[in-house]
Amino acid sequence: MPRKDKDQLANAKSMRSEPTGPEAALWQHLRAKRLNGTKFSRQVLIGPYIADFAARSHLLAIELDGDSHAAQEAYDHRRTEVLQRNGWTVIRFANTDVTRNIEGVLDVIVRALDTAPLPGPLPIGEREA
Repeated sequence: MPRKDKDQLANAKSMRSEPTGPEAALWQHLRAKRLNGTKFSRQVLIGPYIADFAARSHLLAIELDGDSHAAQEAYDHRRTEVLQRNGWTVIRFANTDVTRNIEGVLDVIVRALDTAPLPGPLPIGEREA
């Protein structure tokens, strides 16, 4: 996989340090392998995109959509298609889902973990990275 763009890395780092309320709330349930013993990371670079949360071991990306996403549905759709073509399962939640029904959100994530395909072995060269 190509090296990550420095601007993109800086943007992801900035987003990690300033999470939205729903991102912070969900992170409390995902961090430190608290959900299903699965390691999640936040603001993860996947190709040219930054996923809100990702379980790399399951190729599962989780996106939280706030009000601003209503104006970028076409972009989000293309982004999801690209991630899926690269083997990722993408699930999306509205911010209100997280704030009003966190248990339901966690249940959907656990079910997705149970059905997400596990990645194959790393290609030569990526094992050392």
